[in-house]
Amino acid sequence: MRFDWTNPYPSTRVPVFARDVVATSQPLAAQAGLRVLAQGGNAVDAAIAAASTIALTEPVSNGLGSDCFAIVWDGAKLHGLNASGPSPAAWCPEYFQRKHNGAVPQRGWDSVTVPGAVAGWAALHEKLGSLPFGQVLAPAIDYAERGFAISPVVQAKWAAQADLLSGQPGFAEHFLPRGRVPAIGEQFVLKGAADTLRRIAHTEGRDFYEGETAHKLVAHAQAHDAALTLRDLRDFRPEWVTPISMDYRGYTLHQIPPNGQGIAALMALGVLRHFDLTVRAVDHADTQHLMIEAMKLAFADVYAHVADPAHMTLSAETLLNDEYLASLARRIDTRRAQVYTSQRAPLGGTIYLTAADRNGMLVSFIQSNYMGFGSGVVVPGTGVSLQNRGFGFSNKAGHPNVVGGGKRPFHTIIPGFLTREGAPVMSFGVMGGNMQPQGQVQTLVRMLDYGQQPQSACDAPRWKWNEGLSVDVEAGVSAGLRSALGARGHVLEARPDAYMDFGSGQFIWRLGNPAVDGYVAASDSRRDGLAAGF
Repeated sequence: MRFDWTNPYPSTRVPVFARDVVATSQPLAAQAGLRVLAQGGNAVDAAIAAASTIALTEPVSNGLGSDCFAIVWDGAKLHGLNASGPSPAAWCPEYFQRKHNGAVPQRGWDSVTVPGAVAGWAALHEKLGSLPFGQVLAPAIDYAERGFAISPVVQAKWAAQADLLSGQPGFAEHFLPRGRVPAIGEQFVLKGAADTLRRIAHTEGRDFYEGETAHKLVAHAQAHDAALTLRDLRDFRPEWVTPISMDYRGYTLHQIPPNGQGIAALMALGVLRHFDLTVRAVDHADTQHLMIEAMKLAFADVYAHVADPAHMTLSAETLLNDEYLASLARRIDTRRAQVYTSQRAPLGGTIYLTAADRNGMLVSFIQSNYMGFGSGVVVPGTGVSLQNRGFGFSNKAGHPNVVGGGKRPFHTIIPGFLTREGAPVMSFGVMGGNMQPQGQVQTLVRMLDYGQQPQSACDAPRWKWNEGLSVDVEAGVSAGLRSALGARGHVLEARPDAYMDFGSGQFIWRLGNPAVDGYVAASDSRRDGLAAGF
């Protein structure tokens, strides 16, 4: 790829060139990854160090009770890891009918599925790591013990959720010290997290699922009339999976298969490859209209069919069939926006990070509590804040994603990975609920169709489809483009808060031989993003 290294968009970041590199949404986490790389660790070690650190330093998006997905190039082939946990075995529609009038609640213990992140770290380390697990977790343990300062971006999201979650078990005690949201620059220590991380390090993660931490989680669940049992935790295993893929403009995009929404990005690109986008500029209304419509068509099928794969009635292979995608492309009216689904998109609350080393290993990693602090539940004495991924289940009877026991819910988090002719090209992702596949598609089109370098593609103003004809746009989208899209029937709303609404991306593009040419990395200013290397 011959990039245009100029950047036509306002930016507070520059491309970072290095042979060992980490890009995350939080600077302390990026530095934790670099620390283990400098100690001789590989990219998997760096990713785990960054993930365990950011579980503390960006608690508004993830925590020790998160889920995670990863795609890893080990130097020879791709590995996919699905570390999203299933629902408690006792969950069923009748359980929620009795307790919550039929719906899985947004918050509280009855929104919590088995947290998969810790098991995901351990599985990655066992299969592909190089340093001792305790050494990899040492930066996180240090921040858990000593504390860290709160950034303006993190503080803003903290403040936005504090009142909503203050009544959830353990939330105020752990996240509202002194009875208030921590101030910008204030040092914060998450109670109990250091001891929990030490137990995780000592047991290669098993403590979280069968040891002291597991017993504390279950005791707290039972104290609040929740269904989670020790057996639910003990029986969980992350799943190594074969990524699904889509060819686009000579490259191949890889995603974790369902229960995640990565297939939406693949489907949208599969629709777009039936059009020559370069007949217009990337920021022309014709181009952006086609991208929006392709994304909407993909979401219509994803929301109707994607679930735990054991319960899907249409396979990923069927949805990615080229004849089917061509039929979707023919449904697009190039002059008029259409409604393809009545369902509203899920919300966000996620971190994404990526790491690469000079030996050619690349890691695409994503971790999430969902909707900010997740369930709002924090288990006393552990520092474990729990996700609310159970809210991803459908309430619609007969839907493949309807709630059930031991079942993985629909998941929003998607790490991306790009190859060309079987060789690694880029590890990347854009977090933020349904913005994730939309952000991946928008940045990939800019890079692969128009030759924009990763930082430019990251900095470019974004749109986000919500439901029906509703599309949010960033303030940087020109008035002319907004007017032209509006004339095509899109109902646009300019959103000033890029952090809350338009996700955040991290990108590492391989330049050649990693030991000689290294990589170029980009990071998003919509959060506290940092790409750093040596």
